[in-house]
Amino acid sequence: MDERDQTVPSRTASGRAEGPPDREKPLAAERDTVGTVESVSPSGFESKTLRAHISSGVFWGMLFSVVTQLSRVAVGLVLVRLLTPADYGLAGIAFVCSTFVFTLSDASLGKALVQRPAIDELDRSTVFWTTVAIGTLLTGAGVAASGPLAQLFHQPKVQPLFAVLSISFILISLQMTQAALFQREMMFKATSVRLIVSAAVGGAVGILVAVFGGGAWALIAQQLSLVGTSTLLLWLLSPWRPRLMFSWSRLKSLGSFGFNLAGARLLDDLNANADNMLVGRFLGTAALGAYSVAYNLMTLPLLRLVIPIQDTLFPAVARIQDDLERVRQIWYRTMAIVTSLVAPAMIGLAVVASDFVVVVMGRRWADVVPVLRILAPVAVAQALATLAQGTLMACGRAKATFWLTAVFTVIVLTAFIVGLEWGIIGVAGAYAVVAVPTTVVLVYLVARTLAASASEIMRALRGPLEATIAMVIATVGAEWVLRSQSVPAALRLIIVILVGAVVYTPICLLRVPAVRDELSLWLSGRRRRSVAEPAVASVD
Repeated sequence: MDERDQTVPSRTASGRAEGPPDREKPLAAERDTVGTVESVSPSGFESKTLRAHISSGVFWGMLFSVVTQLSRVAVGLVLVRLLTPADYGLAGIAFVCSTFVFTLSDASLGKALVQRPAIDELDRSTVFWTTVAIGTLLTGAGVAASGPLAQLFHQPKVQPLFAVLSISFILISLQMTQAALFQREMMFKATSVRLIVSAAVGGAVGILVAVFGGGAWALIAQQLSLVGTSTLLLWLLSPWRPRLMFSWSRLKSLGSFGFNLAGARLLDDLNANADNMLVGRFLGTAALGAYSVAYNLMTLPLLRLVIPIQDTLFPAVARIQDDLERVRQIWYRTMAIVTSLVAPAMIGLAVVASDFVVVVMGRRWADVVPVLRILAPVAVAQALATLAQGTLMACGRAKATFWLTAVFTVIVLTAFIVGLEWGIIGVAGAYAVVAVPTTVVLVYLVARTLAASASEIMRALRGPLEATIAMVIATVGAEWVLRSQSVPAALRLIIVILVGAVVYTPICLLRVPAVRDELSLWLSGRRRRSVAEPAVASVD
């Protein structure tokens, strides 16, 4: 949900004499512990190398998603059993407000480093010191604002939660530049390992605090330990260290892109969190707890699948942004694969929502069921919108996307305010109503940018949607039969999921060439490794 400016800012007037032309020195060349990374100019970035980098990034991104999602589900299930909806609601208010601050933590200057065709040490150090200054100011502002925030929501217990959570703002600012350099050089393995370890540490700390009766503090502790571990590991892995260098002209040049991007991201966060803020303010913490759990389930594919893929594609597509044909084909292929993964999972979750909530979360979370049934299918539109925004970002359309996002924000806020009249179900319905048309507009804008045809877009989406429709028919029928036979909820849930997988998988493989091709490439890669392993063993 980062955007990119229409044109790359000119480097000719940015004070070139202010620092040595130490351009694009590979991070891996400075220290071997990070791993060898190829650093080449965009014009020399061959198709085979690009595909290898993308494949590596997708592999490590998917590994990160699978491992962290399993750990987060496990941690989440434990915390749901240990905490109450009111605990989640209190922490939810603090997190809703902190989300906007996270977006401002580096003013998207890190993304500007990734997008630039070439950078030097003056660029890097300027971004680092600017980011740390912003993070320090935001931490101080967060502590100062914690009292008024608690008064706004009529929840005094939120004040210390948000004040302590504000420490994470400075911690995040300390890692943003190194993280951007890792992404720029496509160092996906190191990034994934770091995030996996951080998530595990955060989950362990959160459970420990909950076991000792910490209540909402368990979620705050989880976030702080996750961010702190991530920052520490990044500094240990990264060979780069900031120098005492700073340039206002470089900041202005990078900021011409970054500030537009930060504005669009801030509006995106407002769209994503306005419903939580309104629910917490007008419907109470218990309602917010139920709504936020359903919303978090909806955003799982976005956080664990779509954004990692988008983060992988962003530096690669930015290198070839002038080659519209290649960018267009990557977009088609990515839409097909992402839809093939998100649509069956989330629409299937809507089908089994009742049994899922009862079996996995417990009956006290029954209010989640109708909200989940409304929001889960929206995840498909959300995934396509995120891919569209990411593609626009890589193609330099930050300014246009900023104004488009501003219009969307007005529409979304209006819908949420209207939906409050009918409680959390009304708010969820309002989000569903506006999500689909906004996604269509974003996809249309990408199609215009890439000169893509509507028929090719429909061809990319037709197969996953056909397979999903077949799966829905089969699972709804299976659930109806099992309910009529009074099959227990847990067994019914397992059977319906298996029926859905058995129906969906062959149709998807038959109707979605992109999924079939990626699976073949993955299997052929495993075969090549299995052939090579005996040879290595024989040498030993």
